[in-house]
Amino acid sequence: MRLDVITIFPEYLEPLNLSLVGKARARGQLDVRVHDLRDWTHDRHNTVDDTPYGGGPGMVMKPEPWGEALDAVIGSGEGPDRPAIVVPTPSGRPFTQALAGELAGRPWLIFTPARYEGIDRRVIEEYGERYEVLEVSIGDYVLAGGEAPVLVITEAVARLLPGVLGNAESFRDDSFAAGEMAGLLEGPVYTKPPEWRDRGIPEVLLSGHHGKVARWRRDEALRRTALNRPDLIQRRDPAAFDKHDRRILAELGWEMTPEGRFGRATRAVEE
Repeated sequence: MRLDVITIFPEYLEPLNLSLVGKARARGQLDVRVHDLRDWTHDRHNTVDDTPYGGGPGMVMKPEPWGEALDAVIGSGEGPDRPAIVVPTPSGRPFTQALAGELAGRPWLIFTPARYEGIDRRVIEEYGERYEVLEVSIGDYVLAGGEAPVLVITEAVARLLPGVLGNAESFRDDSFAAGEMAGLLEGPVYTKPPEWRDRGIPEVLLSGHHGKVARWRRDEALRRTALNRPDLIQRRDPAAFDKHDRRILAELGWEMTPEGRFGRATRAVEE
């Protein structure tokens, strides 16, 4: 996979040289190219922003340097692959594990992390007519710029590429991954020593009984999901819960609602 990032802070992307992403780059599994947007400015101040039409606070990134930068980066491509342009923005579609998997299947991604109040909308419209443009949000909050989301998205995508993880099965049981645990948060994990500060580990994990271990892990995933992300339980198809799941949910105060979904049990308050 090829990945280009156009930014006014190239140094912000240095973490892409570390950990799994850095190793993937070193092995040639991930071709990462970071470009300085100011290289496509033509005034002595390397200006990339200006005041917004219509007034209001903040500055808006100018279309001219972005247009020249995107033309140059896209024009450097070899072969038939066309890039998908990823625009990190709080107003974009939510970034999910499913979207990470979708992006991992693309041969070429171009990231356009903005600063200030964002990029002149005409840039998005211009390239959206010729290329796939995905506006993506990593959460319901606002950052100073789009470089941090680029790091988040890149790491989530890169670990799904073939051969990047040492154990190809490592991501199978991730929170939000597909499979048996789809739609549930991952439960707690333990390692050696078996006792630490007078705290042991659940006996079932020492039993060697794979079926019991799998059941325990699912039960713990249900408990953690019900506590931290009840919305995931509410949205899940009830048919995905087996008899044991339903017993655990009942113990946690969940019941089937008239709408045919699981919801928090409602109990009359004793006077």
